[in-house]
Amino acid sequence: MPKLFRRLRQACVLLPALACAYAHAEPFAYVPNEKSGTLSVIDTATDQVVRQIAAGKRPRGIAADPTGRQLFVTDAASSALLLIDNAAGAPVRSVALGKSPEGVSASHDGNYVAVAVEENNSVALLDGHTGVVLADIKVQGRNPEHAVFSPDGRWLLVSAEEAEQVDVIDVAQRRQVASIAVGLRPRGIGFSPDSGRAYVACELVNAVYVIDMTLRKSIATIPAGKNANGIVVHPGGKHVYVSNGIDGTVMVIDTASNEVTATIPVGKRPWNMAITPDGAKLYVANGRSNSVSVIDTASARKVADVAVGELPWGVVIR
Repeated sequence: MPKLFRRLRQACVLLPALACAYAHAEPFAYVPNEKSGTLSVIDTATDQVVRQIAAGKRPRGIAADPTGRQLFVTDAASSALLLIDNAAGAPVRSVALGKSPEGVSASHDGNYVAVAVEENNSVALLDGHTGVVLADIKVQGRNPEHAVFSPDGRWLLVSAEEAEQVDVIDVAQRRQVASIAVGLRPRGIGFSPDSGRAYVACELVNAVYVIDMTLRKSIATIPAGKNANGIVVHPGGKHVYVSNGIDGTVMVIDTASNEVTATIPVGKRPWNMAITPDGAKLYVANGRSNSVSVIDTASARKVADVAVGELPWGVVIR
């Protein structure tokens, strides 16, 4: 009987803790601060920063595995990809890459991680579980910035600062198989949920290009604001969001009509963004405001500004 009472007492202690954990089960937004060398962690339930994680000297691109247990962050200062244990809040491994790695993405199944390596003019493909480099894939665009997986995991689309195209990598073949013409200096890339279309923000022509992935060509050009750069597609596929760096705005695009339906003021130099899994809130990194703007997608209006570190580069949500 004494053992039974001890177990009951232990359960009474654990139950409030478990209840507390479930009460804070909202996803978290992770923001790399390029000048501060940190990640700011925002609880999306409260829109408050709940902790800071050290992340090298110049963190830029960020991705996470499907569980959120491991974060992948490029550190431009060390030319490496940092593998960060989220629970421990610290890097557990550094993977050497070429000079100036930037955008990083993880495949939806968590099997692969891709990193755009600017001065190598290549994309590093890594095992998403071990961090082992599987291939270094050369691309045509100079100074690649983003390499983004399609939801079905078949393709990587790669944008570059010195390009008028996005390069297409076949993930299974681990090589570039095509290029698709778009406007000058493509930046952010997003896919429709079915992988059939891609949306590319082209900074120097202030436009978003809509790509048919079956035809491998652009089928529409949507005027955006000045220095269009970040792209996010709503999980439902009905809207696309584009950030405009000079204007300090985010535009909402209706994917049925390919027209802008709303323009939302945010901070200075809005850059890369992320959306919650339910599509309710969009988080926008404002590089020159040292903040993240929170947009309520239902009303298409900004509902909060969250102070983070210096020069936030982007956001990932898990």
